[in-house]
Amino acid sequence: MTVCATDDKPHEPRRRVRRRALLASATACAVLGGVLVLLPRWQQAPPAPDPGARALVAVTSGVPAALPDLQALVEERERRVRRHPEDAESWAVLGAARVEQGLRLADPTYWPRAEKALRTSLKARAKGNAPALRGLAALANARRDFAGARKWGEAARRLEPERWTTYPLLIEASAGLGDDEETGRLLEKLQDLRSGPAVMARAAAVYRDRGWREDAAAKLADAVSAAGEPAERAAYLERAGQLAWERGDRQDALRHFQEAVRTDPDQRAAQAGQGRALAALGRMTEALSAYRMALAKQPRPEYALELGELYESLGLERAAGVQYGVLRERVRLAAAHGGDEEVVLGRFEADHGDAEGAVRRLRAEWERQPSTEVADALGWALHRAGEDEEALPFAVRATEGTEGGGVRSASYVFHRGVIERSLERYGAARRHLKEALRINPWFSPLWVPRAKAALARLGEPSVQAGPESR
Repeated sequence: MTVCATDDKPHEPRRRVRRRALLASATACAVLGGVLVLLPRWQQAPPAPDPGARALVAVTSGVPAALPDLQALVEERERRVRRHPEDAESWAVLGAARVEQGLRLADPTYWPRAEKALRTSLKARAKGNAPALRGLAALANARRDFAGARKWGEAARRLEPERWTTYPLLIEASAGLGDDEETGRLLEKLQDLRSGPAVMARAAAVYRDRGWREDAAAKLADAVSAAGEPAERAAYLERAGQLAWERGDRQDALRHFQEAVRTDPDQRAAQAGQGRALAALGRMTEALSAYRMALAKQPRPEYALELGELYESLGLERAAGVQYGVLRERVRLAAAHGGDEEVVLGRFEADHGDAEGAVRRLRAEWERQPSTEVADALGWALHRAGEDEEALPFAVRATEGTEGGGVRSASYVFHRGVIERSLERYGAARRHLKEALRINPWFSPLWVPRAKAALARLGEPSVQAGPESR
């Protein structure tokens, strides 16, 4: 009772306790802050890298970088070279960053600016400038000038034979030139020099071209798990989705593509991949939307061709024509800035335009860089132009592992089956048309129905007709 009669005095001890606790806490924080200040640098948490620093690490390591980070790096290096115009290293970084920007945006107007920066770097330091040489190799690969990429990459390798980042550029160039043996040797050297997600992803691409799907998928899964920045992880997810698509797994492909876009909203290749998978699942409205979004931000001519053929399969001829116009314009723009889109243009002309013109274009491309992709495109163009006898060896080259065409592509095998049917090689045609539909029953909304119709016309093999009919 006495305690209750003393007004609010009983609360004083509690207030004093709280004040002491606050003072103790403040003292502890001050002491802790002082300790952290006094700690050696190696014991302190490093500051998070700024966007430009992240992009610099990515660009110099040959891994995908986020578009905002690339822009920050470009702006920082532009300021630096304005202040120090003889800074060869900054010019080389600026050129490499612009190459990557051009690839991510499918904008060939970046190529001349990238080339100017890289050549300025070489002018500032002519001897021993391996970074500028690697940048020129990356630029040549982006322009699909694989012979040029090999030349610049080999020059960089002579200067720095143990620098691992040169080898992915040389591997891409050798694959584009159809030199499978050299591609294998380069991959072995790369794997001796380096491990990690970028090397895993490069190995997966080589395995895919050899037809080793399971090995390629396993490498990409490891690359996704080990990737650092979101843009890098998203790029590997997109490639994993593409592998799933090529084996006809629509749902798995869609899952990978969607995760890639969630990880990096600027991953437009994955958005186009969503269009592919959604169309195969019959979700046409979503498929059209995905393709349109991809094209709006990354207007690659092959996306325009795919979207145009999807419209055509739906009977929307006028909408298809608009996309074919986009394709032609993008090819012209690439050519004006040193890019080579002859393969996609040849494929388009063979099916929707001037087949004889496609043959001329693709013959020239075959002379320059005889890859599996060009073999398939040229063989198909020859068929569409009525030259089936000449077409067949190219179709065989694109589909036989012994000939270098190890990749398991439903469209390549479909092309071969149609050519064989035209040559009355009915048994082989039946086998290859069935194989195409087994590899990926949804490989093209326009051509799958034609593959099924051709197979139906062939019917079942006849015992009386002999082994060739089977």
